[in-house]
Amino acid sequence: MIVKICGIKTVETLKCCENNNVNFFGMIFYNESPRNITFDDALLLQNKARRLSIKGVGVFVNEKINIINEYISELDLKYIQLHGKEDNSFMKQLKKNKIKIIKKISISEKKDLSDIKNFNLADYFLFDYKPNDYELPGGNAKSFDWTIIQNLKLDKPWFLSGGIKLGNIKEIKSKIKPFGIDLSSGVEKELGIKDNGIINNFMEKLQYA
Repeated sequence: MIVKICGIKTVETLKCCENNNVNFFGMIFYNESPRNITFDDALLLQNKARRLSIKGVGVFVNEKINIINEYISELDLKYIQLHGKEDNSFMKQLKKNKIKIIKKISISEKKDLSDIKNFNLADYFLFDYKPNDYELPGGNAKSFDWTIIQNLKLDKPWFLSGGIKLGNIKEIKSKIKPFGIDLSSGVEKELGIKDNGIINNFMEKLQYA
């Protein structure tokens, strides 16, 4: 099971993730998020990551395609995550950059899985809690009913996201069995602030859960 930690903003946290064999780190380019990162800080992280094994992911929410293209080019992004209402035609244009796309699908009930067919150009799916109108698109520390995706068979790898913490990781590994997990609030000491000690503890316990 691979691990992505979203909302990374500092080199220190990036190095902690690398030391713990985290596979992906997410950089959120969404002004309304407490985990939003500046372009300069993202460039610094990407430059550091070139000498590491961990891979950077640019996370966007209903952003204009020309702006995403600029980020892809200037930050040399190989992976992006689309966390809004982006559709297949939108992804088709982005694919000209020869990138891998992670597409979020919001889940609250089983019928939401039907959205999968609308995003066949995605390389990965990310199943997350469906937020209310007043909530952020992600990172709300809330989970949906995971039994909805239990025994899910897909021809593409998928991540589980939303409310993942040490208390439920054993259930995730034994019952849900995702390709990967996407962490954010579960490794924070306060909203938007990652904690290296929590990351160390989580990744150590994950091995033995």
